[in-house]
Amino acid sequence: MDVVISQPAPDKIQVLPHRQYVTSDHLTPHTVAHSPLDQFRGWFKEVVEGGVKEAEAMTLSTVTTSGVPSARIVLLKQVDSRGFVFFTNYASRKSQELTANPRAALVFYWREVHRSVRVVGRESEEYFKSRPVGSRLGAWASKQSTAIGEGSRGDIPTPDFWGGWRVIPDEVEFWSGKPSRLHDRIVYLREEGSSDEHPTWKIERLSP
Repeated sequence: MDVVISQPAPDKIQVLPHRQYVTSDHLTPHTVAHSPLDQFRGWFKEVVEGGVKEAEAMTLSTVTTSGVPSARIVLLKQVDSRGFVFFTNYASRKSQELTANPRAALVFYWREVHRSVRVVGRESEEYFKSRPVGSRLGAWASKQSTAIGEGSRGDIPTPDFWGGWRVIPDEVEFWSGKPSRLHDRIVYLREEGSSDEHPTWKIERLSP
């Protein structure tokens, strides 16, 4: 989909109508998986195998306790039966905001296949030692001038300032682009009282 712009004035750029979205799938509550995490894994495998570049890149949005939002791109490292995992420095702005207000939103956009996934959920801290040794050493390097010993490639200790966060979803929307803006949108809403380990979901179709 090629973007066409015009600049009617020095201080204004306009995005003009351009080629329509086209996807072959048809999303309804009856054609998607019972779990949004199962549906995501299926889509993610398809886009990776289909050659989408950096399919793991996602926008992470956080909010301060006073309601100030911020967003940035992070990389998905794992998705399992409980949620979406990414790693970061605990001294970073995003970690500080998640500690104070453990709510977050994620957005994946796979331009090449005209698909998007939006996640709203709660945060919990994750793990460190499952990461490759090189990545663990890199985490130490992100806090400069900290001694970690010389020549050791065994068990790299966990730095206090580095670790993972897991987004436990309460709402997940799947979007598939269609011509004339008649997009397919399916949303999963966690049923009230269902557990994180065995959640139940209400599945609805949204207006384009």
